Amino acid sequence: MRPLSHALAAACLLATCVAHAEEPAARDLPLWEAGIGAAAFSTPAYPGADDRSTRGLVLPFLIYRGTTFRADQNGVGARLLNTDKLEFDVGFAGSLPAHSDDVAARRGMPDLGTLVEFGPRVKYKFADLGAAGRLRFELPARAVIEARGGLRRQGWTAEPRLVWETRGEGARWTVETQLGAVFGDRRVNRYFYEVAPQYATAERPAYRADGGLLLVRTGVFGTWRMHPDVRLFGFVRYESYAGAANRDSPLMQKSTGASAGAGFAWTFARSTAQARSGE
Repeated sequence: MRPLSHALAAACLLATCVAHAEEPAARDLPLWEAGIGAAAFSTPAYPGADDRSTRGLVLPFLIYRGTTFRADQNGVGARLLNTDKLEFDVGFAGSLPAHSDDVAARRGMPDLGTLVEFGPRVKYKFADLGAAGRLRFELPARAVIEARGGLRRQGWTAEPRLVWETRGEGARWTVETQLGAVFGDRRVNRYFYEVAPQYATAERPAYRADGGLLLVRTGVFGTWRMHPDVRLFGFVRYESYAGAANRDSPLMQKSTGASAGAGFAWTFARSTAQARSGE
């Protein structure tokens, strides 16, 4: 189960990254595109960790722009409502695992497995600034499912965020900036920050986690199309845990964290059929 679950999370991450360069409302886009992407990521092992996880990925990808089912710049899922101002969809996200032997604060505790998130998202497009870009508000609410020796639900998260997006002529380049906060129920906070009595040590006392704020996050994502079939992408992200509900957990090692990644995508096949404009 573990290799398959790792591939699923990696595919979610990479598919979202490689598709960001596409203009979702542009005309004359093919119904589907297929290719291969490669990326390198460096992130905290978990929110608030002192140790980092650095990984490289090489995976095939598929972008599909159907009327309902889509795998595009917004992730993988089903779009159920789309108007000039409001959009409602159901989609997936993923994160890669962290092995406790590689994380000093968690040594001797169970590993953090691959996490797949699934659930609805509302997007409200409240400002079109022309050449200066567009502003929207997003609210995803997702069930967190751990894939490690089986599937187990590990709670819920919600991430209200503001997104500013701007694109160059012909979508040759794009920049997207986000500011938001992630909230988790008690179950998902326990998953990251609780220390059960059997895992307590002199340096890691027992701790009972509560639901609430996980982190506040801001970041920038950019893409550049260097060739009709080749695009580069990269991102940087900064997180603050200063106001987190479980900032007193012995597993909360830092008050801030940073992530970065870069990669490229090569499209080697596309359909002659076109996606319908505005879908």
